[in-house]
Amino acid sequence: MEVTNKYIVIKHHIEDAPKESHFELKTEIFALTVEPGSDDIIIKNLYISLDPYMINRMKSFSSSHSAVSFSTPITPGKAIDGVATGKVVASGNPKFEKDDLVMGVFNWAEYSLVKEGSIINKLDSSEFPLTYHLGVLGFSGLSAYGGFFELGRPKSGENVFVSAASGSVGNLVGQYAKLLGCYVVGCAGSQKKVSLLKEKLGFDDAFNYKEVADLNSTLKRYFPDGIDIYFDNVGGEMLEAAIGNMKAFGRVVVCGVISHYTDVGTTASPSMIDIVYKRITIKGFLASDFMNDFPNFLAKTSYYLRSGKLHVIEDISTGVESVPSTFVGLFNGDNIGKKIVSLTKE
Repeated sequence: MEVTNKYIVIKHHIEDAPKESHFELKTEIFALTVEPGSDDIIIKNLYISLDPYMINRMKSFSSSHSAVSFSTPITPGKAIDGVATGKVVASGNPKFEKDDLVMGVFNWAEYSLVKEGSIINKLDSSEFPLTYHLGVLGFSGLSAYGGFFELGRPKSGENVFVSAASGSVGNLVGQYAKLLGCYVVGCAGSQKKVSLLKEKLGFDDAFNYKEVADLNSTLKRYFPDGIDIYFDNVGGEMLEAAIGNMKAFGRVVVCGVISHYTDVGTTASPSMIDIVYKRITIKGFLASDFMNDFPNFLAKTSYYLRSGKLHVIEDISTGVESVPSTFVGLFNGDNIGKKIVSLTKE
């Protein structure tokens, strides 16, 4: 059996902010058959995860390219691969059967031909929606959990500041921190997002960074006694201001630096004197660093979900055709929570 398969490519490397014109929707005739006994598996993609770090894979050069296997560079004209969930429609591999639900690194496409190594997990959709495995129970959740608990080393009562706090990782960091008993302030790019943080997610306070003239004095107002943990998703001026307001022995957990992804001229210049004399620790990480802790993360986060202690914020678009505009929107602050593209009506 053959189908028409739609997939997304970049026309050329993207060195600055992404635009819809950088992408192209292509079609191909795709056979839904595999050789018995082969390692080939055909996946019908159901949900695709869109994440800001992918822009670094689209550049001609980035230090991310050699970091881990799923951050390797993307070749213009060829299907883009990223984290997705899907259903097996044909398999030559005895470990996977037709209709198995899986999560892995598949193409930004309606169908993907993959090998066993591209599949990260088999999924059970009986308890939680499949989309959760791309967000709160996936790499976004693992980034929030591992970054905050392993690197932030939080204690109840400590002061926590989260940037891009309404994003897929930041909103979970703030919720984990509140569950531990921390004082939590987040920043976001609209009043709607600020209201969400305070009214639904339980942040102690939040502010719209676009309406702030002086970040340093703003943080001093929200943290008169200083910041113990800064969970950084943006870098740039926000990092500088946070460093200036850290307590002694404060911890900065660097999850992302989206302000740098699309503007190579943007740099952060935190006070080195503050870092030295306050003995501040700054540590970057990748979600894959915490894979050994995945079972513990999954168990604890599943418990919070079952008990209603953790809210899930998803922003879902529909159709592979929507991938370019949806991805571009990540860099314009269009999304709230985890950004996902649905390819199914199931």
